[in-house]
Amino acid sequence: MSVNNFTVHPTAIVDAGAQIGAGSRVWHWVHICGQAVIGEKCSLGQNVFVGNRVRIGNNCKIQNNVSVYDNVTLEDDVFCGPSMVFTNVYNPRSAVTRKDEYRDTVVRHGATLGANCTIVCGVTIGEFAFVAAGAVINRNVPAYALMAGVPARQIGWMSEYGERLELPLTGDGQAKCPHTGRVYQLVGGRIENKKS
Repeated sequence: MSVNNFTVHPTAIVDAGAQIGAGSRVWHWVHICGQAVIGEKCSLGQNVFVGNRVRIGNNCKIQNNVSVYDNVTLEDDVFCGPSMVFTNVYNPRSAVTRKDEYRDTVVRHGATLGANCTIVCGVTIGEFAFVAAGAVINRNVPAYALMAGVPARQIGWMSEYGERLELPLTGDGQAKCPHTGRVYQLVGGRIENKKS
């Protein structure tokens, strides 16, 4: 069914008060809590859960079986792969209530979180970073960094298009995206600027 310029599958539950932007699609068995804010042109796959204190930007794609818990913010154009995991309590115990200890997690514009990766709460994932499938992120991730492993470590750099850049991990360098031809400048171990 189409509601207010967005589409919600009949099996989905959208609690009263939830804000969903135009052109977004909410698929089978999704549950969106009442204080969640979701931008325009987003896709929430089968069995996605979105908590109350969640902000999702425009054009985000959240694949099947992802729970976006309280205190998670996704900026525009974020991709969450199938069955990837967010947390919001660092040291959970069933017998100890820690709802006042939730840690903020921020995923910056254009970042990709691969299938089955885990994001331990309290970190920031930089813009256009790329987290490989199955990786475990337990610290902040630089913009454009390619992260892999358990725990994850940086193994390279990625372009905004999602292609690996031939750059050293540290120091200075320059590389061109193999697909778009855009040039990326590495200065002091950080992508500083891009040239078209």
